[in-house]
Amino acid sequence: GPMDAEALADRFGLTAMAVRQHLYALQEQGDVEHIAVKQPVGRPKKKWGLTEQANSHFANSHAALAVDLIDAMKRTFGDEGLAKLVEARTEDQIMAYREELNGAETLKEQLATLADIRSREGYMAALCEGEQEGEYLLVENHCPICEAARSCTSLCSSELSVFEAVLGDQVDVERLDHIILGARRCVYRCREKASHSHAD
Repeated sequence: GPMDAEALADRFGLTAMAVRQHLYALQEQGDVEHIAVKQPVGRPKKKWGLTEQANSHFANSHAALAVDLIDAMKRTFGDEGLAKLVEARTEDQIMAYREELNGAETLKEQLATLADIRSREGYMAALCEGEQEGEYLLVENHCPICEAARSCTSLCSSELSVFEAVLGDQVDVERLDHIILGARRCVYRCREKASHSHAD
């Protein structure tokens, strides 16, 4: 999300001046923009964030081809046929993710592995602690299938189903933010169900 030059300098081990030079160059290219955030004391602080144009630098899984294929599938197989294809893809994802999560014992370990898988797939995923104990946020800062998901919304709803299936019945998964609906990122809140007991 939006950050000031000092925070970016700290993140990259550079001086704030060096970071500002990079930011102004990126601004000229149209890849970043800044907003002025009022401070309790002193001048407003500049917070920098990516523009829509900057998305072109990240994986998009060949968006145009995906959208064309989805349209062709709708015409050829109808909505029902497309739904079956999405369902088959979902099952494949669940199997692949379960295999990689095999050996991860705690919810935190499972989610850390899931974040790693999703990052490899281009979602720029991260795991954060939630507000309550035992609550975690799986954050996806990029959606490499965004255009395809706009054309076929079941791709998005199936991702939630994949997480639920992979993490199991004892875990509540709730999508809090959704890129397709205009959010900056997708955020999933994950926590063990209150009624879940470790007893047999």
